[in-house]
Amino acid sequence: MTEATTTDAARGGDRPRRSARSARTRERASHSLDSVLSEAVAILDEQGAQGLTIRALAARLGGGPASIYWYVSGRDELLDLAADAVLAGVLAAVADVHTDDPIDDMRTIAVALFDAIVDRPWLGAYALRNTGAQPHGLALYERIGEQTQRLELTARQRFHATSAVVGFVLGTAVDMGQEPPAEVVTGEISRSEYLTRAADQWRAMDEASFPFIHEIVDEFAGHDDADQFRAGLDLLLDGLRRQAG
Repeated sequence: MTEATTTDAARGGDRPRRSARSARTRERASHSLDSVLSEAVAILDEQGAQGLTIRALAARLGGGPASIYWYVSGRDELLDLAADAVLAGVLAAVADVHTDDPIDDMRTIAVALFDAIVDRPWLGAYALRNTGAQPHGLALYERIGEQTQRLELTARQRFHATSAVVGFVLGTAVDMGQEPPAEVVTGEISRSEYLTRAADQWRAMDEASFPFIHEIVDEFAGHDDADQFRAGLDLLLDGLRRQAG
C-alpha cells in the first residue's frame, strides 16, 4: 500500500464533500446506489474506463445526470465505488478462507484478487487507490495482512510482505489483463499464432548477445499467463516462508 493511499485513508480520501444542504436541494433519484454501481460496473466491463461518464450512466438508467449526482460527487468517486463494489465480491468469496497454513491462505486470497482484476482490465487502476472510499479494498488488504500476523515476523516485515504480495497481484494482473494486439482482437491471427511469431523473432536474435532469451524461448512460446502468475506468487511466498523461519 502506497504512502499516498494511506494518506488518503487518514484524511478520509480526497473526494469533494457534499453538504447536507446541497444534497437536499437535488431532486431525489428514483434508483438506488446498488443499481448505479451495478450499471457502472457493466459499462466498465463493456467499454473500459473511457466509456464510463455520468451522462452515459444516467442515460442507461433512464434518468438525468442529477440522479447520479445524488449518490456521487463526480466521476472519480464513481470509479472508486464501482471498483470497491467488485472488491466486495472478492472479499465475500474469501470470507471463509482459513487453514492451518497462513501462507496457503494468503495465496488463496491473492489468487482470488488476481482473477478478479485480470478478468476486468479496468479494475487494476482503481482497486485500492483510495481506501477512504473503498472499505472492501481496505478489508482485503487487512485479510492478507492478518495472515502475516500468524507468522514469526516483525511489524515491518509484515508490512513489507503484505505490500509486496498486493503490489505483485495488482501489477501482474494489470499487465496480463491488457487488451491483446489488434490483430488478435480482430481474429486475424490467434493468440498462439501471435506467440509463435514473437518466439520466432526471438530465435532469430543473436544467441551470443541474448543467451537467456534463447534458453527460455520455448517456454515463452507455450506459456500460460495464469500459470506464470502463480509461479511468481509462489516464489514470493516461499521467500516469506523462509523469512518466517
